[in-house]
Amino acid sequence: MMKNKKSLGIYLHIPFCIQKCAYCDFCSFPNTSAELREKYVDALCRDIEERARLCRDRICDTVYFGGGTPTLLTVLQFERIFSALRENFDISPDAEITVECNPKTADLGYFCDLRRLGVNRLSIGMQSAHDRELEALGRVHRSEDFFRAFADARRAGFDNISVDLMFGIPYQTEKSFKKTLEIVTELEPEHISAYGLIIEEGTPFFANREKLVLPGEDREYTMYTEAVGFLAHRGYKRYEISNFSKPERESRHNLKYWQRDEYVGLGVSAHSFLCEKRSFAPADINAYMRGQFEKGCEEISENDAMSEYVMLAMRTVRGVDLNVFYDRFGKDFDEMFADKLKPYRDGEFVVRKDGSCAFTDSGFYVSNEILSEILDFDQTY
Repeated sequence: MMKNKKSLGIYLHIPFCIQKCAYCDFCSFPNTSAELREKYVDALCRDIEERARLCRDRICDTVYFGGGTPTLLTVLQFERIFSALRENFDISPDAEITVECNPKTADLGYFCDLRRLGVNRLSIGMQSAHDRELEALGRVHRSEDFFRAFADARRAGFDNISVDLMFGIPYQTEKSFKKTLEIVTELEPEHISAYGLIIEEGTPFFANREKLVLPGEDREYTMYTEAVGFLAHRGYKRYEISNFSKPERESRHNLKYWQRDEYVGLGVSAHSFLCEKRSFAPADINAYMRGQFEKGCEEISENDAMSEYVMLAMRTVRGVDLNVFYDRFGKDFDEMFADKLKPYRDGEFVVRKDGSCAFTDSGFYVSNEILSEILDFDQTY
């Protein structure tokens, strides 16, 4: 029976943090009380039970705890959540189960408890190996916290660890970013994410954007391109714009987003994608805890589905598989997009190879601009 079920990813949003980072526009709440966190877990368990009714014919092969800082939850709270998940969802025995971790908030004993509960993958937020850069970002941890946490995770038995890095951040140089890459790859995590800083409205960085000491676009581009080459030399293959892994260690959960597979989001502000419908929970934590687990839902048109597929697939190194595109939508990709893509192919930003259409190295860095030009969600194809 298991092989007849469609696969499903589960995302659980844990919105608590010690303090809000200066660049963060995620739905998160700093300095919350233990009582509020307990009430939130109560609501999350009810949300799990309610949402599972829609997923009886799915088998969950990825589970991802994101935030915020999930590791602010107690072990007992994690136990309650895992109990609710396993009672209500069909969780595959070999499911990838990831927990995001701030290095300041977990130690050896905590990691051992997560392993005992079935967590088999960690995503640790390092961002930078340099304390001045961490301080500028508003991070609560310092480099020594990361090294301790990473060592503790290995001692606890984790053999699938991802490390998050950022480039284009205040006071960073090409030299300091390369040093961060050298330090991280010497630790040999299985996966590395490297994200460029984006100044989002409503953040402290946006309010102080004129005063920020940033590397600038040209240096950011150099950081990114040199990181791609450096990580490849160290055995990390880029499989998505910002994500690199050792062989067979890609993030199975995040691949669901880029392949437009189904997932259910649980928790405040979480989004779900089921049966060609997108739904989302309120960003109001009090409304969520009162039982408003869904604020809105929209059915996706075929035109929007095609545009989404192209937008997401083009984030990956493989790009758009032309056969998969035809099988999903019954349309020829070249007939629809060849003319729009021609200027970028001539400019060597886009390449056709092995039955796919994908970005080149140069194209990846300006992918957002190109995709906004070629995709029109209101156009009827």
